Amino acid sequence: MLSSKPDRRKFALGAAASVAMVGLAPALLAQDAGEGWEQTVKKLLGDAKPIEGKVLLDLPEIAENGNTVPFTVSVDSPMSESDNVRTIYIIATANPQPGVATFHFSPLSGKAMVASRMRLARTQDVLAIAELGDGRFLMSKRNVKVTIGGCGG
Repeated sequence: MLSSKPDRRKFALGAAASVAMVGLAPALLAQDAGEGWEQTVKKLLGDAKPIEGKVLLDLPEIAENGNTVPFTVSVDSPMSESDNVRTIYIIATANPQPGVATFHFSPLSGKAMVASRMRLARTQDVLAIAELGDGRFLMSKRNVKVTIGGCGG
């Protein structure tokens, strides 16, 4: 017999991700309609140079429906007071508004991981940028081919 009792850990991670989605960062909310992804990244990073690595961005290589593209982002971090992930930004380079989502974390989150779905206008790169507690940035990039009815895009 299956237990109808929810797993507390899964519930806590889901609740934290839901709350984080509601609190989108002002930098992404303040996008101009015609602002390109480069300007969005520049607003987030300033003069900082992101380091490739430690960010795992899991996306399908080919999305048959650009309206609901699933993604999972996780960052290898101990999530301690001195070493943690503060924010994860998701940016789609060919969307009219490149800022897809912003997720906030604290050491109490226990793990810097989130899963959701996004809308992609067409074939493009998706960036995941993690802002660490010490002000450094980590980044990962993946290309997603969006097909329309399985006929390329």
